[in-house]
Amino acid sequence: MLVLRTLQRTFRFPITRFGVVSSDSRSLATMASKTESYKFNHTMIRVKDPKASAKFYEFLGMKLIQKIEQPQSKFDLYFFGYDSPKAQSHGKSWSDREGLVELTHNYGTENDPNYKVNNGNEEPNRGFGHLCISVDNLQAACQRLEDGGYKFQKKLSEGRMKYIAFVLDPDGYWIEIIGQKPLEETADITTTDVETYVMNHSMIRVKSSSSSLLFYQEILGMTLLRTAEMPEAKFNVYFLGYPSSATGAHREGLLELTWNYGTEADESFSYHNGNAEPQGFGHICVSVDDLDAACARFDEVGATWKKRLTEGKMKNVAFLLDPDGYWVEVIQNEKLKERAKW
Repeated sequence: MLVLRTLQRTFRFPITRFGVVSSDSRSLATMASKTESYKFNHTMIRVKDPKASAKFYEFLGMKLIQKIEQPQSKFDLYFFGYDSPKAQSHGKSWSDREGLVELTHNYGTENDPNYKVNNGNEEPNRGFGHLCISVDNLQAACQRLEDGGYKFQKKLSEGRMKYIAFVLDPDGYWIEIIGQKPLEETADITTTDVETYVMNHSMIRVKSSSSSLLFYQEILGMTLLRTAEMPEAKFNVYFLGYPSSATGAHREGLLELTWNYGTEADESFSYHNGNAEPQGFGHICVSVDDLDAACARFDEVGATWKKRLTEGKMKNVAFLLDPDGYWVEVIQNEKLKERAKW
């Protein structure tokens, strides 16, 4: 009951003893939008030079899936993802996918020597942590990146965790590299096939694990798939996602929440959401089965809005705020219901 009372107090919607929204609030809109069909579509980061960024993500094996030009607002959006015949989302429309990376380029930044993004890992502006790809042969994949001239935040041989590495993209964002097989099985393999790579997860730091887990499970409808507790290092990580036939490192479109012990008890503590200056990470995005019905459902469960569908110039997107103030974009899955002409 404590969890239910916390949920009701935090998100202001009626809960019964069994965790079911009361019948009075179970409108047709709520029942019409099925969270099991939602997809963790993309993670948006701002970039200085789209050519340099595109070269890097293409080197990781990604392809440009969609480009949206906004010359009147002086920015362009580039959506990169895995699309080889071996990819889980091969051939799908951009809004019917999981595991995309959206690069936002504001015109002119590539020529500004003073422009630099906030990668989310430097004090006092920590918040967003990293993107993560899983690869077939971890040692060979890391060697290929090193041979390609890309810098590492952490090599496999460094630090305590010898089974992960972090490469840096051109703007200094951390890209975690993990293996799809046990490390000992790939130690002697010298080749790697980028067509087998998977955009596995995006990590954000959260102040309160309980509040964030309630939001992502009860509001966004994700399922908690795995928890890793690290008491010696004083942090836990939680992996959430929508239904998929893939598992573990072979999955795409997971969200990792990292909670450092004690932050929830510090009233003055907060994470940088990436949209206040200095900017960097922008948002995560969920595509839904019926955008209007989903937004009506979010209203009913007491979600906090950054932007409703009816507000601003863009009437085809909405933005929620999670407990830490991170922006969560909501868009229509165009395969399920045509609504916008991107």
